[in-house]
Amino acid sequence: MFATRPIPNRYGTIGIELEGLDPSTLGQPEVRKALWDLFIEHGLIVFRGLEGRDVQVNLSNVFGKTVEHRAKPKNESDGEVIRIRYAEDMGIICDVHGERIGGWLPWHSDLIYVDQINRGGILRPVIFPETGGETGFIDQIQIYEALPEELKRRIEGLWVLYKWNLDFNEMRFGNPDQVKITQWNPFWVEMQSRTPQYPLVAHPMTYKQQETGRTVLNVSPWFAVGIEGMRNEEGDALLKEVIDHCIDERFAYYHRYSQGDMVLWDNWRILHRSPGVPVDQIRELERTTIDGDYAFGRIAEDGAAIDDKLRVSV
Repeated sequence: MFATRPIPNRYGTIGIELEGLDPSTLGQPEVRKALWDLFIEHGLIVFRGLEGRDVQVNLSNVFGKTVEHRAKPKNESDGEVIRIRYAEDMGIICDVHGERIGGWLPWHSDLIYVDQINRGGILRPVIFPETGGETGFIDQIQIYEALPEELKRRIEGLWVLYKWNLDFNEMRFGNPDQVKITQWNPFWVEMQSRTPQYPLVAHPMTYKQQETGRTVLNVSPWFAVGIEGMRNEEGDALLKEVIDHCIDERFAYYHRYSQGDMVLWDNWRILHRSPGVPVDQIRELERTTIDGDYAFGRIAEDGAAIDDKLRVSV
């Protein structure tokens, strides 16, 4: 049917590469089940040898309904696909250790700043930069398994608070390099202006994967503002300790895109980030958003006074 092989990282392996998938078989129940089982087991699948937006959308629909991402620019007509593009004249530029880097993004889970988190997505490269342009991935099942037992006990039953804020300069956790935005693009400025519309939300720090019972360390460094009920130095120190473990580069895999690649990740367990590109390069990906709700997120008590009409879902 197709062949798979594990993807190595410095800790062991993360996800799989898959070759030999015939797109014309995506409607066959046995193919869909085999792909779904691999998705649940591994969380990250790098498909090789697939081409085209239609194939990307059809493949995405194996894992759930594709929906319009709320960060889609208004001038894009295809609701199932969003363009992720960096170019110097219109992109985010950051100062990273004194070097100007385009398109940098910190480790995060998509839509963690709302109560319903999308299931995942598929990335497909369109324009390749000469250098850089990778996407990084970390598996939070693997991360949890590597946590010290004492730390596992300390975080049991805790909830993390999240708030929409695109400004890396104001990140409270998960920006050890102290990256600063030095150029905003117009779309990000408009999106940042919506910050008051988003209530504070809470997600459990750990949860059990429904299909396997494995524990997921459910923490997104970007957008995290504290631990519910522990908005103090002790809570902040604990969350910092956990997040520092989450972003240990031993657990990371950085995918360098080639023609014919499509990368699927389970957003309920896989963190991702962009280390960026030299400012004079162009990087463009297209991505789908796979709908879903793991059903644990909620509006935080601290944000309950905000009118429910502002509740956001995919």
